[in-house]
Amino acid sequence: MSKKRGCKFNDDLRSEFPFIKKTKSDYMVKCEKCNSEFSISHGGKNDISKHLETQKHKRYLNTAASSSKIQEFFRETTYDLSKAMSQDGASQFQEVIRQELELSVKKELEKILVTAPSHEFEHTKKDLDGFRKLFHRFLQEKGPSVDWGKIQRPPEDSIQPYDKIKARGLPDNISSVLNKLVVVKLNGGLGTSMGCKGPKSLIGVRNENTFLDLTVQQIEHLNKTYNTDVPLVLMNSFNTDEDTKKILQKYSHCRVKIYTFNQSRYPRINKESLLPVAKDVSYSGENTEAWYPPGHGDIYSSFYNSGLLDIFIGEGKEYIFVSNIDNLGATVDLYILNHLMNPPNGKPCEFVMEVTNKTRADVKGGTLTQYEGKLRLVEIAQVPKAHVDEFKSVSKFKIFNTNNLWISLAAVKRLQEKNAIDMEIIVNPKTLDGGLNVIQLETAVGAAIKSFENSLGINVPRSRFLPVKTTSDLLLVMSNLYSLNAGSLTMSEKREFPTVPLVKLGSSFTKVQDYLRRFESIPDMLELDHLTVSGDVTFGKNVSLKGTVIIIANHGDRIDIPPGAVLENKIVSGNLRILDH
Repeated sequence: MSKKRGCKFNDDLRSEFPFIKKTKSDYMVKCEKCNSEFSISHGGKNDISKHLETQKHKRYLNTAASSSKIQEFFRETTYDLSKAMSQDGASQFQEVIRQELELSVKKELEKILVTAPSHEFEHTKKDLDGFRKLFHRFLQEKGPSVDWGKIQRPPEDSIQPYDKIKARGLPDNISSVLNKLVVVKLNGGLGTSMGCKGPKSLIGVRNENTFLDLTVQQIEHLNKTYNTDVPLVLMNSFNTDEDTKKILQKYSHCRVKIYTFNQSRYPRINKESLLPVAKDVSYSGENTEAWYPPGHGDIYSSFYNSGLLDIFIGEGKEYIFVSNIDNLGATVDLYILNHLMNPPNGKPCEFVMEVTNKTRADVKGGTLTQYEGKLRLVEIAQVPKAHVDEFKSVSKFKIFNTNNLWISLAAVKRLQEKNAIDMEIIVNPKTLDGGLNVIQLETAVGAAIKSFENSLGINVPRSRFLPVKTTSDLLLVMSNLYSLNAGSLTMSEKREFPTVPLVKLGSSFTKVQDYLRRFESIPDMLELDHLTVSGDVTFGKNVSLKGTVIIIANHGDRIDIPPGAVLENKIVSGNLRILDH
């Protein structure tokens, strides 16, 4: 009988495990990380995998991964190690650690994947594959994602004024133009910041209508008015999907086709070890905080993977209008749509970003710049610390991104299939309830603008940016500053100034339930410029607020603004109680 051949250390193994080196023979190897020597003659790659699971090797890996110097290695350019060794040595060491981490993460993800039920297996696999690609990029990138010296103001023709777009008018066949459109709302967020459980889109914002109600009303009005078939698509997250689908039943008789798809579900990673916190695919029990939706930049791959992209292209749809569901100003604009469908120069525009002029409240908003010959969205997190004040300057960077985006479906398909959509990674640190520090890797939908051809910014009126992030915003949209028609809010003609008052409600108003309890009715705010409220304050019916009004109840005090009160340019402080006789 012939002797069984042993496994040799070949080029494939050398390429996959660069930190493993051959020693005395083709069958004996040494791990340069933990200094262990062992034979691979029996199982080859399996022997190496077994070695990686040994306590000695894991001890080395954990020590290296949790080292703050290694952390710095991954997230910013450091020079400490370069001083201690040659540049080549430092980069080789960095690469070895990186490969080790990627291998460890791969193993952890494989352990998670095998816990997926059969009906969720393929979907979970796509999610984890997407996370691996994002994690790989995270380890590869070093230093700031933009070189401040390369940032330039965009060419004048690359950001068009809305009035110029509107001046072109509308074509006679506006119905056929509308039939090329799909409306996509980003619906992954919860209402927790406003003290509400469940999806934020289900919070009542006007006349007991929710964000979702108003969205459906807007699109139904379009479809009825122009006899069209504009569908609504909701990008849910695993946090909002179940509750949203239950509510959708009430729209079954509306003239709007509603579709949903889920953005990906990625594992949070331990800030020290950089390994996934999750142990299995569940998101209940100890795994409740182990998963997160990876930002709205995930729309491209999730939309593509859902199959909806191909369905809509097959139906002749050409553009999606993407916006946050809590932006009540983000309605379908026929003039922008016409500009896309009938470009004046005949050259199709693949991506339009609506921007608007900055105010002091928007200095941290992402702005459009010219970078290496293309339009690029730059967020404050990407700006070197030395240039943050310059970035916030309203005189230099005059506009910011509203996150109202018009994107070509064909372009999304082309770029997605080429894996050519490039978005900067946002590293978002979190602390879990148990005190564990984690990070989640995210991307932003607007950051992809540089990947599309013939991209354009349109400087739109401020009215197209009406987000409701806090109860201060909620007070504005519930007030007589706005009128509601077919799901759309418009500024009252009785308001003399086109600007919105600055409203700051204190912590006693943070939760929607508390906020509603403190207003017997929403005050008249038509002539209001500025309102600040702090402490235990309540408002009676038919209160009118004008000019600048500041109401401060100190700790232990309470102020009740009486019914019918008119406060004009007033400061109210101290204690004011009105009791029933």
